[in-house]
Amino acid sequence: MSRGIHELQRLMEQGENTSREITELYLARIEQVDRAGPTLNAVLELNPDAIEIADALENERRTNGARGLLHGIPVILKANIDTADRMTTTAGSIALEGSIARRDAFLVKRLRDAGAVILGKANLSEWANFRGKHSISGWSSQGGQTRNPYDPRRSPCGSSSGSAVAVAADMCAVSVGTETDGSIVCPAQTCGVVGIKPTLGLVSRSGIIPIAHSQDTAGPMGRSVEDAAILLNVLAGVDLQDPLGSQADGKCDVDYTAELHPEALCGARLGVARNYLGAHPKIDCVFEQALSILSDLGAVIIDPANIETAGKWSDSEREVLLYEFKHDLNLYLASLGDQAPVKSVEDIIVFNKAHADRVMPHFGQELMEMAQAKGPLTEKAYCEALAANHRLARDEGIDTTLKKYHLDAIIAPTGGPAWLIDEIIGDVKITSCSSVAAIAGYPHVTVPAGLCDGLPVGLSFFATAWEDAKLICYAYAFEQARETPQPTI
Repeated sequence: MSRGIHELQRLMEQGENTSREITELYLARIEQVDRAGPTLNAVLELNPDAIEIADALENERRTNGARGLLHGIPVILKANIDTADRMTTTAGSIALEGSIARRDAFLVKRLRDAGAVILGKANLSEWANFRGKHSISGWSSQGGQTRNPYDPRRSPCGSSSGSAVAVAADMCAVSVGTETDGSIVCPAQTCGVVGIKPTLGLVSRSGIIPIAHSQDTAGPMGRSVEDAAILLNVLAGVDLQDPLGSQADGKCDVDYTAELHPEALCGARLGVARNYLGAHPKIDCVFEQALSILSDLGAVIIDPANIETAGKWSDSEREVLLYEFKHDLNLYLASLGDQAPVKSVEDIIVFNKAHADRVMPHFGQELMEMAQAKGPLTEKAYCEALAANHRLARDEGIDTTLKKYHLDAIIAPTGGPAWLIDEIIGDVKITSCSSVAAIAGYPHVTVPAGLCDGLPVGLSFFATAWEDAKLICYAYAFEQARETPQPTI
């Protein structure tokens, strides 16, 4: 079908298609490419009530008109996002099989209020890729291996693997992923779609199985910047149950589609973080071509504008994630009450050992065990690591670079093309620029930049906090000037 949200709305408004028919078309597409044929294995679970919900929304449209641009539009959620319906929320782990949330995540309530059809849950890297040191992106004990739609032998990246593949392979209009460090932008760029990692706090984390509250966020994926921006309009909202909700107050009343125009880059000062280049000449070639397009669109290219602290946060980031994973996941599991078959990280470790043949056939759970050994968040080691993260990624990282070169945004290649899935070695990533914005909690947008031997490579835009709208406009202008790649499936 490969139609954007505006086109789908036009079809429904003019009576050419109903929400039910569109939902059925996506379900047929899922059957075609996800269950049979090349078996991309992106969708973990389908909503058994999707058709009934679509019918109800269609009846409402006839009576009262559409609620907004997502009315009747099928959306797929990453399987670590709570839905209080007949679908489970498992983070891909058989340790949570059968677990149904008591209430919708805040962002799910916003989607339902906007009239979206929750079509299903997407497969992911188990526990959002925080279990073992040699993990395989897109693999979970519950869902198996998700595959790249450009080449099913290759990785979709992760951890929002199924969310990206579902959009790229036209199984839904848009999807929701989550990111701690790279889990939206890497699968988006590797599967040739748009991914937006918002400023921390713009989208509520309530009702999402966590890794680390200082970096976790949900965000949209779409085949176009406009579709992703439409979804972000709904996802963004003040949730006072989220500790960061008060910081987002007054910053969520933004229409991320309002300023989208092809001239948005004219006069924009973009700094090239060239310390993220050099990993592979073919990636660099795609990026240099993107620079030429940006320049032709009127952007002022400052080259180089390196982030001098890049990579210096590796140890402190790992320390923070280990501490917060134990603390945050224990709180989440406790909130499930008797519904959760496991009650703590310690329980999960024990469960995984008891079911090692299903849970750990390819890689272990070293990260979980390291997290379990950590103490409370009051410990000096955690506090010092968190302070180091913010200093290196914010104060001395993105913010210093923006000020030093008088920049509007920083750009870099998002990462490398998809690598071959290897069940023995695990992931073999070539390069990534995700960490600085992830650790800082700042916005990061990736948009398809071109193909490297037939595989997508993304262009990243990042800046300081709450400048999401500006980055989205820049990505839109770039997108309009180049041809979007299409998967072979």
